[in-house]
Amino acid sequence: MKRSLPCLVFVVAAIFAAPVVRAQQPKSLFYMTRDPKSVRSFLAHADKIDILVPAWYGVDADGLLSGGANPLVMEMAKQHHVPVMPIVANGDFAQEDFHKLLKNPVAKASMYEQLIRACKENGYTGFQFDFENVHWTDRDALSDLVRDAAAALHREGLQLSIATVPNAPGGPAGESGFSAWIYENWRGAYDLKALAQSVDLICLMTYDQHTRWTAPGPVAGWAWTSDNLNYALKVVPPQKLSLGIPLYGYHWFAGTPVKSDEKGGDKPNPSAEYIGTDEALDLGKAYGGHIEWDATDRVSWFYFYRGDMREWIFFTDAHTFKERYTLAKERGLQGFCSWVLGTEDPGIWDLLPTHK
Repeated sequence: MKRSLPCLVFVVAAIFAAPVVRAQQPKSLFYMTRDPKSVRSFLAHADKIDILVPAWYGVDADGLLSGGANPLVMEMAKQHHVPVMPIVANGDFAQEDFHKLLKNPVAKASMYEQLIRACKENGYTGFQFDFENVHWTDRDALSDLVRDAAAALHREGLQLSIATVPNAPGGPAGESGFSAWIYENWRGAYDLKALAQSVDLICLMTYDQHTRWTAPGPVAGWAWTSDNLNYALKVVPPQKLSLGIPLYGYHWFAGTPVKSDEKGGDKPNPSAEYIGTDEALDLGKAYGGHIEWDATDRVSWFYFYRGDMREWIFFTDAHTFKERYTLAKERGLQGFCSWVLGTEDPGIWDLLPTHK
């Protein structure tokens, strides 16, 4: 017994000396546009961005790639060791044009070649597909295009990621015409299981839950975000999944009534517009809006009166961002993807570590 005491002390000491296992730090992927405000945000915070995805390229029905790099951005990315993986989008999200591309093998092969050439000429790590407003009947054709594109890029040592519209529970939900419309044209085209088998990363665009097409509400409410994440994790490995965190908001207001051909008079014109955090806060300050925290949806919002009419704003402040950033960390995801630099609450940068 006396000889076992030093061993016991050694074991206890070893236990307390063992390193604490922590959740992997989520990779921060930020989108950037050509807007000067967006570019300036990247230049100011490059040391806290792990992957930059600039919206620089588009492709048409014939597979012609258009776009190009910003030299200043590329130089800053090089200095701060930030991989650059630009977006290529279907031009103006034109549904019929993209359908034509999907059905044209020659055009697709040409697109793959141009993507590879652009990567080699500019030093990109790969590309991200942002193909939206795709009809649900093109689901398999989209999966085939992504599979072939990924194979072509992988042969050259390049990566392919894709941004997908969240589609839980995987089919039209609810009784409304809106539910059928949004599934038919936006959510139904993404076979997450098939896509995950091809690409290096899926950026789940858990935004927008509410837009100008809907009544006022959060850009990405908590239950809606969680449900879509849980659905995606059924078929996508967490190390291949990035959680979408919006950096912006929406502003709902009554627009000017529009003329009607009917005898009943003018038609109502409820409107909403995309709004950055700084603009949202300016409106609140100007008209006495008081920021509220919705504990159920875990989002910030406020309303104010202008011209006797109530206007609503739901937006992403640092508190809202932190809730979703923590979710990505707790679920062991590859990271998060945020649209878009230049619209963020400056407070989010205090939450992110400086990368090495």
